[in-house]
Amino acid sequence: MSSFKQKRVLITGGGSGIGRLMGRMSLEKGAEALIIWDINQQSIDATVAEFSSLGRVVGYRVNVADDECVAATYARVKQEVGDVDILINCAGIVTGNATFDKVSASDIHRTMNINATAPMIVALNILPDMVARNEGHICTIASAGGLISNPRMAVYAASKWAVTGWSDSVRIELRERGSNVRVTTVAPYYINTGMFDGVQSRILPILKPEYAARTIIRAIERNTDFKCIIKCVVPLSLHFIRLMQGILPTAVFDWLFGRVFGIYKTMDNFTGRK
Repeated sequence: MSSFKQKRVLITGGGSGIGRLMGRMSLEKGAEALIIWDINQQSIDATVAEFSSLGRVVGYRVNVADDECVAATYARVKQEVGDVDILINCAGIVTGNATFDKVSASDIHRTMNINATAPMIVALNILPDMVARNEGHICTIASAGGLISNPRMAVYAASKWAVTGWSDSVRIELRERGSNVRVTTVAPYYINTGMFDGVQSRILPILKPEYAARTIIRAIERNTDFKCIIKCVVPLSLHFIRLMQGILPTAVFDWLFGRVFGIYKTMDNFTGRK
């Protein structure tokens, strides 16, 4: 079991959504310091002001898609706060619901940079120090879209498939060298934070932010390798999904998840956060 008590926790995208909620929960569980990285200074200031009564909170305005900014800010964190014990890669974007032939090259680069490349660059700066201390935990928030292909979110799905593969590969690397540094990959269904406003899910319920954040924190505490967060009467775990992908013909899998569960129509009325 991992504990948040007396740990320094860094959360990217920690000024809003589930990142903000996980920050509060980390402090409530006794974290020594909460380090917020976010692109929005107003969100940082509001979060620091609200959570300071729970413990030490430090905010940094960071563009996680800027390698030099990430490296420079992490150097500041080490000097001003100390070593990071728990990293939660939570920053992410979705740019729209156009079919792939109508997306722009800039949207492709922006989505891949923030959702896939940025978690790797952030971890690339922090992981060597964790390995040297032989302790630490990296949790990356991927998506159920990184397990199940979905129309009208091809680029977003690509970014999440990429970050899922990277995160779990790092987990195996660390395990094979006998390191005590742990890695958790999380694949949640749509979460009602505003990021996916307009999404309509016929059978599978859209997750409540508090529930999703609490589930992720518990997965870190339990050193869970991979956590799929989908609420359904059928246990749509990672193992169930991969089993179905392996044994069902593609047309049957598309019928089950696309038509029966309605996943392939969820993005039709997407508007996103304004």
